[in-house]
Amino acid sequence: MVIDGYEDVPLVAAEGLLALPGFWAAYLLWMCQTEEEDPEPQWFGADAADADAAYEALTDEERWPVLRIPFGDGHSVLVVGRNLADDPGTEYFVAHPEWDRHGHLATIDGHQAGPGLSWRELTHIAGTPDPGAPGVQAPHLRLLLLLPILGDSGLPAGAGAVIADALVQVGVARDRAPEVADTLLHDHPLWEPAEWFLASPSPLSGTAPHVPGILHCDGPQSPRRGMRLAQGITRERSDRLARALGTWPTP
Repeated sequence: MVIDGYEDVPLVAAEGLLALPGFWAAYLLWMCQTEEEDPEPQWFGADAADADAAYEALTDEERWPVLRIPFGDGHSVLVVGRNLADDPGTEYFVAHPEWDRHGHLATIDGHQAGPGLSWRELTHIAGTPDPGAPGVQAPHLRLLLLLPILGDSGLPAGAGAVIADALVQVGVARDRAPEVADTLLHDHPLWEPAEWFLASPSPLSGTAPHVPGILHCDGPQSPRRGMRLAQGITRERSDRLARALGTWPTP
């Protein structure tokens, strides 16, 4: 597997890791850590050994995992484990075969960049799989894979129930799922919820123009603050991306 900028590292398609019994504990447990809570793998229906094994697979320096989430019109979100010994992290990109380079959604590491998706985009991507492309297709799995880069101050009233239902489907106990969902949605350890909006600044403002249809984020750490989601693509391709994200009317 080759991703621009990662040509000389050992990337591997890693959707098979989702079958590991400790995967969701290894992938999401860090988001549940708060001053009041010290989460356990059991929250996600796993024991410590299973969680450790999944974590080792996700952070393997010899096999950097890539989780592919294909959605509308040939686009994909790529979740890349950047397993450098001295600078580990997880990168979230959006890509398309016609683009020369990927777009940057978010980074999870010691120099985090996010949020990367609004609730509207998150649920739209999760609910629009592309069965003809390789990657994760089940909507509840896609939703949870993208959840770490959510940051939206305008969550709808039913957001917790949506996440709780997805958690139950991956092994979280039904009576615990609402509490875990609430923590995942409202206590992100790396950034505060942001506002998302369509914006076209005045030509006199001196700021970079926003592409119509692509949401702008006001989070100070977000890669999507004041810039295009995907740099160097044409207006037509940007419009296609906006429609795939569910933020631009279908022509």
